[in-house]
Amino acid sequence: MKRTTTRSKEATHDRIVDAAARAIRRNGYGGAGVADIMKDAGLTHGGFYAHFPSREAMLAEAADRAGGESVAMMERIVSTTPPDRVLQAMMEAYLSKMHVEAVEAGCATAALGSEIPRQTPEVRRAATRRIKEMIDLVARQSPDWGQPGAHEHALFTVAAMVGALTLARAVDDPKLSDALREATLKNLAPTDS
Repeated sequence: MKRTTTRSKEATHDRIVDAAARAIRRNGYGGAGVADIMKDAGLTHGGFYAHFPSREAMLAEAADRAGGESVAMMERIVSTTPPDRVLQAMMEAYLSKMHVEAVEAGCATAALGSEIPRQTPEVRRAATRRIKEMIDLVARQSPDWGQPGAHEHALFTVAAMVGALTLARAVDDPKLSDALREATLKNLAPTDS
């Protein structure tokens, strides 16, 4: 009986973290209220403290989950794309119109980047860890992986992708949004030497 209860509590905890990960990307950290998150998870507000010691603890887990989902999306591309095309496929998926429109399920860094510096150390640590994972994943796909400058190029690539996605989401002009994505893809594309 205890094992079933533990599994049920873990599943409920997971539902709350999933709802919180969507909420922070949709509404920002400040707009992610406990009552709304619990309602989205299909639970009552009263059960929150059975799962988390504080709202901040939940936000840290939500930041980690949201960042992990972005890394997992890129890892799926790596595992299903021919090696000579994987970096381009990652950039195309990240800078796709679908990703621009999928704020609630998309990249947490692009959705929350300007808010992260004002969050608790736990939230910042989770975000930093996931950003480093993304940079490392991009670096490993680079044709110059292992060479001097490969890590720096990955830093630039990730920064450009996140910046372009952030701007493409920010503007209210669909043509400008598309132009931002397309220009970034064009200028990040590996050149044939």
